[in-house]
Amino acid sequence: MAAKLIGTSWKMNKTLPEALDYCAALAQGAPLPHQLQPFVIPPFTLVREVTQAFKKAGINCLTGVQNMHFADQGAFTGEISPLMVKDTGATLVEIGHSERREFFGETDETVQLKAAAALRHGLTPLICIGDSLREKQWGVSEETVVRQMKAALAGLAPESVARVIIAYEPIWAIGEHGVPATNDEARTMHQRLYLALEESYGGKIAHRVPLLYGGSVNHDNALALLSLPHVDGLFIGRAAWDGASYLQLLKTIATRC
Repeated sequence: MAAKLIGTSWKMNKTLPEALDYCAALAQGAPLPHQLQPFVIPPFTLVREVTQAFKKAGINCLTGVQNMHFADQGAFTGEISPLMVKDTGATLVEIGHSERREFFGETDETVQLKAAAALRHGLTPLICIGDSLREKQWGVSEETVVRQMKAALAGLAPESVARVIIAYEPIWAIGEHGVPATNDEARTMHQRLYLALEESYGGKIAHRVPLLYGGSVNHDNALALLSLPHVDGLFIGRAAWDGASYLQLLKTIATRC
């Protein structure tokens, strides 16, 4: 894994003019640092326009969608299929975010089905896993996130697993009032996830699966988090929702990578 993955999901934010302003701000720094692989995951309504704006400006920034159904087509009102995702030009599919699990009934089973469907269509699943505050207090965080990861990858061939991105996002660290994981907490969890991949698929495959950290990442802690073993990138929230702020983060990180 040569390039560090540094990206953000806008969640349910931004209109088209705001999105294009963001793209324009990012274009001010083009070409972006070659040692990083930036990515942006807009709302569905903006994916095509953002993807085209990056391409037109010569910005090396991947785009993705925030959810996807596992069926190619059908009577699933309000859903987006893998074929529709590909039609937008996006290449990433965010799957299993804790908000999808909490508010919209996402389960380990549907995460697995969606991951398999994404891979089947040449898309890259970005699978989110995370522990709740109560699970942390109970001391079962490691078991929780390893189970979520193993369930998401169940039934996949090793070469398919190597095409997946895993994002560890502790639920207690997400959001406006989230508390970032300490370096020790992030180090411990990423080491455990890597070992679980190694045990299941061998070191060669485990080394090819990027493990991202997400949860209250900001300008103050980004470099320290990236310096930890098996932290292969960052999934950033609010600190990257402004184009100029995201660009500055990329430049700062690039000086140390």
